[in-house]
Amino acid sequence: MAKVTFLRGARQLLTLRGPSGPRRGTDLQNLGIIPDGALLVVDGRIAEVGSTRRIENLAAARDAEEIDARGCVVLPGLVDSDAQIITGTLRGMSPRALKLKALGAMEDAIHSGTTALGMASAEIKMLRAYAALREFPFGLVSTFAASGLAPALAGRTMAALRRGKLAEFVEIGCDQEAVLAQARQYGWGVKTRVGSTPDAIAEAVRIGATSVNGVVHASEREAMLLANSRTIATLSPGFALGQAGAGYPPARPLIDRGAAIAFASGGNLSNLLLAIAVACGALNITPAEAIFAATINSAYAIASERSIGSLEVGKSADLVILGVPDYRELPYHLGVNLVNLVMIRGAVLLKKSAVKWPVR
Repeated sequence: MAKVTFLRGARQLLTLRGPSGPRRGTDLQNLGIIPDGALLVVDGRIAEVGSTRRIENLAAARDAEEIDARGCVVLPGLVDSDAQIITGTLRGMSPRALKLKALGAMEDAIHSGTTALGMASAEIKMLRAYAALREFPFGLVSTFAASGLAPALAGRTMAALRRGKLAEFVEIGCDQEAVLAQARQYGWGVKTRVGSTPDAIAEAVRIGATSVNGVVHASEREAMLLANSRTIATLSPGFALGQAGAGYPPARPLIDRGAAIAFASGGNLSNLLLAIAVACGALNITPAEAIFAATINSAYAIASERSIGSLEVGKSADLVILGVPDYRELPYHLGVNLVNLVMIRGAVLLKKSAVKWPVR
């Protein structure tokens, strides 16, 4: 028997439905909001999206398990496309210890509304630990960090990773043409990182990288190159908040010139609600632009846009209920966890617990 869930009464249901491709320009202002919105979820996938009045009259909704979202904002699960959930030395750590540490970091991400992570490592043992977490209902996309490795070593490692299905992307320096060719042969996506080579943004566009991570500044020329490409600039506004002397990434100029941007934590604390709040306050962007950067554009950055990043029929039921009545309030709750519920693949993984006062 199919498992059916009926989420009803959302004051604002942010569907993010829209044109294909990473969202940019004026498309960043249309969140596809449905007032008094509802979703019907069947076996982990979204079967219907619309007003509560319409969905509740469907035969499939009559015996469904109900989730009441009255007075709340419902939006797609947040997607952290460049997370570093385990840092420091791995020496001496067993595969089980690595898996448990990674699992704890993943659970912390869920608490702040993140339902998918893109993670990079240069070490096979770490990528094996990430792969072991795929037994859990959570979106995980692994990247082999090959930047700076000799072509022969990178090639041998990539071959081993391919056999074990341990990675979907490779992150390279833009001068690693031999590694790039092998990655293309394997059908892997390619990422680059600012700082790996001079003119990293221009080189990322030249080789057709899916994304360039860690962008902290961009010239007028680089912004225009990104605007005329499918390469996504990944920014980490929350990471900049915690680094003394670090500048904030150039979200406003990139958006104004038509580039596609995504948000990521860039560190070992995946909290994109914090990134959204910081971006609205310090980067001069709107809450709608920030939400797009933390959801559908980040899904494109890890090539997962067909299944996550928006609330549309056929996609995975990955969503977050926030305890605010209007999405435009997000910048005013810096450091406050607004998450009431997290659903991934139709399963409720987290519910906000109520304070239990002692009986008097």
